[in-house]
Amino acid sequence: MGAPPSRAFSPAMDGGTVITMDESDMSQPQARITSRLIDSLYTEAMLLADEARSYFDDAGRDERATLEPFARVGFACESLKVTTRIMHIVAWLLTQRAIESGEIAGRDSRRPERRLGNAQESDPAVVATLPPSARKLISSSSDLYARVKRLDEGGLESDVPQSPARALMGRLERGLGGHA
Repeated sequence: MGAPPSRAFSPAMDGGTVITMDESDMSQPQARITSRLIDSLYTEAMLLADEARSYFDDAGRDERATLEPFARVGFACESLKVTTRIMHIVAWLLTQRAIESGEIAGRDSRRPERRLGNAQESDPAVVATLPPSARKLISSSSDLYARVKRLDEGGLESDVPQSPARALMGRLERGLGGHA
């Protein structure tokens, strides 16, 4: 009978807990979205939502009345697209907060329902017919959506296998509540 396989640390040295790794530890996204970034984007999204609501409910009505009938339909469609973009952004950011706080497990964060929702792009020909204030809101919502989409897709770059040492470090951080 041979000697048992040696371990770098005995159970007594690590508190008697044997830490094992599984495939879910290896596939965690490498990029980390900080709570500061989430809060900053959330504030920006909420300010944009308030600006859009104010414009489309009040000031935009007067501008919409001056448009040709086809342009008025385009104005209504674009206002819905702005609202949809902002709604998807806010939902994604709230999901990120839940992940950061541990309410949603990291391995569940890449599930399709946790991803940024799809928002239809604006038609440049239609946007060109709209008042400058509407064009500014459309551009701002598209820009914010594109930035958040890059963050959402950035987590997908985890196709490269993570080293076992990094996976263990990540697991230890999660087990210690992020205080490594």
